[in-house]
This record gives sequence, C-alpha cells and structure tokens, in this order.
Amino acid sequence: TQYAKDHGLTVELSAEDATRSDLEFLTRMFKSGVAAGADRLCPCDTVGVLIPERTSVLYFELKKRIPNIPLSVHCHDDFGLALANSIIALKSGADQAHVTMNGLGERAGNASLEELAVVLKAQYQVDLDIKTELIYETSRLVSRITDFPLQPNKAIVGENAFVHESGMHTHGILANPSTYEPFMPSMIGRTRRIASGKHSGSTGIRASLKEMGIEPNAEQLKEIFLRVKNIGDKGKRVADSDLQAIAEVVMGLPTIRPIKLEEITVVTGSRVTSTASVRLNVNDKILTEAATGVGPVDAAINAIKKAVGIVEPIQLENYSVKAITGGTNAVTEVAVSLSKGDRKSTAAGVNEDIVIASVEAMLSGMNVLMRNYNTNNLKEKS
Repeated sequence: TQYAKDHGLTVELSAEDATRSDLEFLTRMFKSGVAAGADRLCPCDTVGVLIPERTSVLYFELKKRIPNIPLSVHCHDDFGLALANSIIALKSGADQAHVTMNGLGERAGNASLEELAVVLKAQYQVDLDIKTELIYETSRLVSRITDFPLQPNKAIVGENAFVHESGMHTHGILANPSTYEPFMPSMIGRTRRIASGKHSGSTGIRASLKEMGIEPNAEQLKEIFLRVKNIGDKGKRVADSDLQAIAEVVMGLPTIRPIKLEEITVVTGSRVTSTASVRLNVNDKILTEAATGVGPVDAAINAIKKAVGIVEPIQLENYSVKAITGGTNAVTEVAVSLSKGDRKSTAAGVNEDIVIASVEAMLSGMNVLMRNYNTNNLKEKS
C-alpha cells in the first residue's frame, strides 16, 4: 500500500477471501491499510459463500468501524447469489460494486454488470451514469471477443429474454407490454420478438405475419395456426422462414425470395486460410463477393454478409448447430437469428454439409427480412 501511494496511485486494498475471515482480524488489517494510505477497502467474497443476511451484517459492521473510507463489494456467483449480495451490500454501506460484463470471472463468474445496472435503474430508480441502451450491443461484443457464448435464458442479455411464444403471453404483450415484461427492451438496446411454436396463439402468429407484410383472413389464419401447432407438437422449431413458407402455401402467395444462391466455393486446409467466394442473385442483380474466416463456415457466412451488406445492413445475432443423425456424414441443422434495424428473423438450414446448411439458414433468414425490399433501392458496389 505504501509503495503504491509513494508512486501517486489510488489504492483499493482488497482482502482475499475476506468473507470467511474473522471480523476482528479483518477490521485490524483494514485499519492498518488505511493508516498506510489506502483510499478504498474491499472485503472480497472470493469463493462466493456470502448469503444476503451475512452480507448485510458484514457491510454494516465495516462501515460502522471504518466510517470515512469508501467500501467496495466484490462477489462471485458460486451459489448464484452474486447479484443479490451486491445489492444488499450497496444498501448496507458499500459505496461501489465490482462487476463484469456477462458475469465473466473465475469458476461461476462475478456479479454481472448488465444485471446490476438494470436492477438499480429499473427497480431502485438509481440514476446511473451508464448508457444502458448500449448494454446489449456491448454484451454481444464481449461475448464475441472472449469466445464465451451466452446461455439463451440469461437474464437481461440472453437470446430469449424478450422472446414470447405462449398464446396468452403474446396476446398480453401486444395489448400492453408491461403485462409480461418487467421493463422495456429499448432500455438496453433490444427489441422483443414474437416466436411461433406449439404454444403459439393466433394473435401472436398474426402479429408475426403482419411484420412480414402478410395479412391472412380469418380462415387462412386458422389453417396457418393449425399447421404451426402441428409442427411444434412434433418437437420441431418453427422459424420465421418456416412461418413465411406456410403462409405462402396456405394463402397461395407467390414465393418471393429476394436472395437466391447462384454459386458458392469454399477453400480450406491446414496450410490455407479458409476462403469463400459467393455469387448471389439479389433482386435480379448478380453480386459476387469473397471473404476469409476462421474455418469454411465462417468464411462462407462472411462472404454472404459482405455481398448482402451492399444493399441491406443485416446482422447475424446468433448461430447454433446440432447433428440430427450420427456418424461423419451426419445431417446437420443450423439455426440462425438475424436482425435489420428493429426487425428480427430466425431461420434454419438442414444438410449433410455444414457449410451448405449454414448458407441455407443465412439466406432463408435474410429473405424474411428483405421480403418487402424495393428493388429500386438496390445499389451495386462501385
């Protein structure tokens, strides 16, 4: 502490595993640190053993015994209590909290920045100097950089946090979002999505179709609803591209696919940077692009995004893959989630070749988002 202060640094003295330490010993150590020049103190819950009741007592006592020094709270999530303990600590004397984006950290991680920030703002009306509308975008960036995927049902930033499928829920959401959402998704830079599946109601399906520019009559909607339920009852997911295809068949609509794959070539190897070239027909205009990637799938998707990006700013939000059958020639299912501004779409591709399955999924999802695209706005790359 003295060395750091002698070099002009602000010092936070953190006591490792302090939450399992004797309080009298911890107090003496912290007071010694303050005497040596420490600016802040932090009793670390290194192995995540705190419970809210003990957290309250600990911070109340430390604040009483060392009143004029800022206290920090540093919680690990080994028992799933990092968020709760951080909140209680802040209410009981802590002045600041240590958090990480997406809860990254040793073992089960640390208290999540996004969870604590949103709880303080939405539940405690604390005015934070945080641009919460950038939380989702930042979370996805951190996930990509760290190669640490988020579980779909993670609070605040998980893929399913604002997805509604149940008929009762979608009806309520469309009438009044607060019925089934604790805060507006725009608070963290997100949008809600109505999903189709075995739990869907006709109201939710109608809303999803309307977003695509498809408006069935009552009889057509009933038939679309029954077909969606039939697929869902078989345990299969119903992507937005599937819903669009069902509606087109039932309503006798022309199959409009703004993007068609003309050709794709992928080169990969142990001594070669994976490269893909793609030729697409986009609204009757031929676009050709090439891109590299970390493996053939990444290269193929990058080439498609590069080509389509000339005319539409479509972003890949989520990508997942699973083998439907066993063996080296297994049939692969790829599922993607895409976005264009406030709109989102989901799609799937199935093929023995994972590259082709990925391409099919990407193009299907993009076609949903480009369903009403005006060909007069097409701009060719100069």
